[in-house]
Amino acid sequence: MQTTTQLITLKELLTRGADQATAISAPGRKPMSFAGLRKLVDATRERLNGLGIGRNDRVAIVLDNGPEMATCYIACACAVTSAPLNPAYRAEEFEFYLTDLKAAALIVASGSNTPALEVAIRLGVQVIELTPAADGSAGDFTLALRSGETQKAASALLPGPAQPADISMVLHTSGTTSRPKIVPLSQANLCASANHIRQTLQLTSTDCGLNIMPLFHIHGLIAGVLAPLSAGSQVFCTPGFNALKFFGWMDECKPTWYTAVPTMHQTILARAGKNAEVIARNPLRFLRSSSSSIPPQVIRELEEVFHAPLIESYGMTEATHQMASNPLPPAVRKPGSVGVAAGPEIAIMSEDGELLAPGGIGEIVIRGPNVTAGYESNPKANAEAYTNGWFRTGDQGTLDAEGYLSLTGRLKEIINRGGEKISPREVDEILMDHPAVAQVVCFGMPHPKLGEEVAAAIVLREGQQATERELQDFVGKRAADFKVPKRILILDEIPKGATGKLQRIGLAAKLGLG
Repeated sequence: MQTTTQLITLKELLTRGADQATAISAPGRKPMSFAGLRKLVDATRERLNGLGIGRNDRVAIVLDNGPEMATCYIACACAVTSAPLNPAYRAEEFEFYLTDLKAAALIVASGSNTPALEVAIRLGVQVIELTPAADGSAGDFTLALRSGETQKAASALLPGPAQPADISMVLHTSGTTSRPKIVPLSQANLCASANHIRQTLQLTSTDCGLNIMPLFHIHGLIAGVLAPLSAGSQVFCTPGFNALKFFGWMDECKPTWYTAVPTMHQTILARAGKNAEVIARNPLRFLRSSSSSIPPQVIRELEEVFHAPLIESYGMTEATHQMASNPLPPAVRKPGSVGVAAGPEIAIMSEDGELLAPGGIGEIVIRGPNVTAGYESNPKANAEAYTNGWFRTGDQGTLDAEGYLSLTGRLKEIINRGGEKISPREVDEILMDHPAVAQVVCFGMPHPKLGEEVAAAIVLREGQQATERELQDFVGKRAADFKVPKRILILDEIPKGATGKLQRIGLAAKLGLG
């Protein structure tokens, strides 16, 4: 078997599935085999090459979640530079991304009325329409130039399958504190990360992953799609997260695992009591959580309900997703920790660039085959991001003597209250212990004299009640006075980002707190 250090390509990675084994399935659809997927990948490459698009040419993909989005992404990543975009973007956002990416083409569903279409036509970006195969397997499709569209290039400059050093995907950082940066990820980056996750989760051809993650985000693309395919196993592609349909999908696809962000897990948990029989009929091998921290209290509840271990992982776009992960039993899992290095090397760095001994708190830094070589056309960001060959994640944390990593906060999210530094995660975990609290996110809000003050947004459990004063007193009994939230907003729902993550940065403004 090829190791993660070998520079294999995605085309080679897809050879791990047996011809007749199911690669892609979807609700109410005929499954696609690995032989069918490989045939589609080759046909898509030939079609794109015939339209003058080849290796390292950028193709933006704006499709709804589902099997065609998964297979289109895979096929493009095997031949050109794929650029999956959130279909929910507005015209102004599409204009920014298509321009910033220097997109050679845009793939949309035939008959789509996405605002990306009008923007692409205005910008002179070639539009390609995807049509699902009539009565075909889940994910099968054909591509054609939009009616009236003129082909932009006679032939592809670099035709054929992508090579290890080719850029296979470009994604933008979230841009919560600055202009979004382009993260180029090579074939080698994607293959390394898929292999790391496959090994961490001990995925085999007998597994089936229920994918509810959006497929314009690194978590869903790598952990939800590429990693299981690299094990020759099945990916059940849903139209996106829907708590009302989740347990029906479980009965249909009989998954062995699923991966999600904490807010999705919590929503599933709220409905699990009414679906105990479905859970019993479809025992999971494990659950996985990533993209933001999951409270230890929620881990405990999920494990009790599903009778399976929850594996918390730590990832970011610049690392092609996974950096650290708690291991599967019988190895030790430490709730509150994001586990051990699970791909790249991990260290803790001081402000002056020195690596710290176990127990030291500083910036988490990484290096390895899944880490991007650098942001595109952004020397300032690269100068700030790399120190002595290590990539600075912007997260603060500590490694214990056994190599388990604990995050103490995002450096930009640390609340500076008149010089007192407060980790919002610490306050989150205290509030999650209150019996009435279902969901919480603490954040900094502006203060005229102190600079920042602690605030919290909370969703209460169904049928439970608590007042702001009561919750403040609860924190005050377990933490210093300066860590007690000055404002606690009790909401029906906390605003989330596009992938369902709770976002601290910018939350004060969204909630009208300065």
